[in-house]
Amino acid sequence: MNDLYVTIETSIPDEQIEMFHRLYEDAFGPLRTKAIARQVLHRHEFHEEMTDPRVHKHVARTESGEPIGVTTLTKHLQTVPWISPDYFTARYPEHAARDAIYYMGFTLVASSARQGPAFRAMIKSVAQVVMADHAVVGWDICSYNNTQFSFAGAVRAAVDGQVNVEVVVEDSQTYYAARVTGVGATKGG
Repeated sequence: MNDLYVTIETSIPDEQIEMFHRLYEDAFGPLRTKAIARQVLHRHEFHEEMTDPRVHKHVARTESGEPIGVTTLTKHLQTVPWISPDYFTARYPEHAARDAIYYMGFTLVASSARQGPAFRAMIKSVAQVVMADHAVVGWDICSYNNTQFSFAGAVRAAVDGQVNVEVVVEDSQTYYAARVTGVGATKGG
């Protein structure tokens, strides 16, 4: 599947959203039981993301036009409810003054195309936008995806060789649990 292309779309038509949602569920659904933080958008949140023109959709398509992946990218950080726009403004004031801060919300590839070039093509598409703007882009990867699939390494590899691109870990959050042990306690997880 080497003959693919990436389109940048501001809105996905309503009649196509269900198909995109199936791709999304296939990719993100398993994270419901793999990560403590909610990784899966509710259906109405997904619909909003797909129709919000402030969120650009980088869609990987086969030669025949069939969508096989999507990456979301926005300069409107308030559209990403799980991040703090204030953090990015304080951390990157020069970029904020130029309106050059982006956030990559999610990236997914259809299971039938995960070994192909779609992921890299979408990340390169995002990188071109960010580099043209001399911007900064943030994204997050849950520990499970990073450990099992080396997503951080895949993103680095996709932008490797790009002039003046530095990838760094900005922040992390660790979740804890305390389990009562001893007589009468259940073992759990």
